[in-house]
Amino acid sequence: MTAASGVDAASTIAVVGTGVAGTTAALTLRNAGFTGRVVLIGDEPDEPYRRPPLSKDVLRGTMSPGRTRLRAPDTWSQHSIELRTDTRVSGVDAEARRIIFADGTGLDFDRILLATGGLPKVLPQARGVGGVYTLRTLADVSALHGVLAAGSRLLVIGAGLIGSEVAATARDMDCAVTVLEAQPAPLSRVLPREITRVYEELHRASGVDLHTGVDVRELIHEGDQLAATDAGGRVHSADAAVVAVGLDPRTELAEHAGIATGDGIIVDEHFATSAPGVYAAGDVANHPNHVLGGRQRVEHWLNAQEQGAAAARAMLGDRTPYSCVPWSWSDQHGVTMHVCGWPEAAEDLTVRGEPGARDFTAIARRHGRVVGAVGMNRPAELRALRKVVSAAPHAEQAVLADPATELASLASLEVAGTSS
Repeated sequence: MTAASGVDAASTIAVVGTGVAGTTAALTLRNAGFTGRVVLIGDEPDEPYRRPPLSKDVLRGTMSPGRTRLRAPDTWSQHSIELRTDTRVSGVDAEARRIIFADGTGLDFDRILLATGGLPKVLPQARGVGGVYTLRTLADVSALHGVLAAGSRLLVIGAGLIGSEVAATARDMDCAVTVLEAQPAPLSRVLPREITRVYEELHRASGVDLHTGVDVRELIHEGDQLAATDAGGRVHSADAAVVAVGLDPRTELAEHAGIATGDGIIVDEHFATSAPGVYAAGDVANHPNHVLGGRQRVEHWLNAQEQGAAAARAMLGDRTPYSCVPWSWSDQHGVTMHVCGWPEAAEDLTVRGEPGARDFTAIARRHGRVVGAVGMNRPAELRALRKVVSAAPHAEQAVLADPATELASLASLEVAGTSS
């Protein structure tokens, strides 16, 4: 490694968090030629695994937990990565560059990456109420397997990505599903209103009892069932409930270390925090948005993977600014949606195809600039549009008749944008 990076074969790089950001970072360090010590630390007992299948195949029982492993068990030893699972970090001394573990032992480091992810937000009304679950870990899925069965009644509070996927999976399992969402529509934080209508129709056509604009005032046990009362006094009963109202970034280690935080851990375009030698990536990182301006924190699988790799390279001295455009997907009721960029920021939306037939591409523009896209069952078009968003072209407002021609036109703008 370069002398400028301050990292050599005698250095130790610690990675806290065994999700996709942390594990990708650890493997990238090795792939980039770092020969020093790499320690990968996670507080879950399981080896690193993929989270996206938890709300779908694993919850449905069509995928075993073992198949969610990120890598084969011997991968870590083959790459000389010290994997420590079931290990809780209680503190980080950024000045002394030392990790303190919950058992009182410690680990000195030269660089550290905080890839601590997040925890499901707590619904105050659900505190201490039995039969209420969240979904973030393999252990959460195991707990839910005991209550989801054909004919059981499930209440889902929150219709974001996780809540919507859980609702769809439970319907696949022949559960009676009621969804309560505080916003005017499902997925309203990530999709334009024109597209959220597609999901309203999709859920209801699939048998989900969807209620939007609902303020849950009380959640209690009544005999052997749960009862959720909304602001209008209506009671929604179920055998169990899943709360999916968002994610709280795990910033406690950074806060205790005196590192700047604010809706996550504040980082620059190289994932460096306010403390020298300390970096953050993944769901917990609040980083500059190179397309819309300002800052953002993104909770998507591919985003975390790309950030983990970029942060690892930055720790080794690479000064390339991070500029990847978010990309995510969701499988619900047999339909796959892909999202790139920030379609929720759209001022103008061009929809090509048939939303009602669940076969379309929607191109989102802001100030004439392509800032995002949503597609159902059109992954190739979405991949092309992700490149367009990344290149930051200013597309003309005129809508071309042929979507393929429009994509070609946008691609030419991409080339012009990158060469200017």
